[in-house]
Amino acid sequence: MAQNIGLSDGEWKLMNLLWEEAPRTIAQLVSSLKDDTGWTKGTIFMMLSRMNDKGVVRFETGGRSKLYYPVLKKEDATSYETGSFLNKVFGGSIGLMVASMAGQMDLTKEDIDELYAILREAEKEAGK
Repeated sequence: MAQNIGLSDGEWKLMNLLWEEAPRTIAQLVSSLKDDTGWTKGTIFMMLSRMNDKGVVRFETGGRSKLYYPVLKKEDATSYETGSFLNKVFGGSIGLMVASMAGQMDLTKEDIDELYAILREAEKEAGK
């Protein structure tokens, strides 16, 4: 069951760590994020509390530390975020998005081949 829950940039950082390896303690999260963000234990605790309230993480008490687990699946978060971005920026038009990205980026032959492969697969799925 997909969950339509948007994540802030900071929440994405925490979720990516939890999707990579769970469970994790606050101390482990602080250690993993200190160079990138400089967040304190208190900041991460507050963020995890809000994320628990939103239903995207859960915790269990394990010895002296809480162990945090992701509840929201990465695929669901990615799907929701992609759809939200597509609607917000391109009015839901995949064609406009691809045209914009192709016009702004130097696509390599590998990029173009990958796009063709994605389109061929989508065409097969649409024919079912």
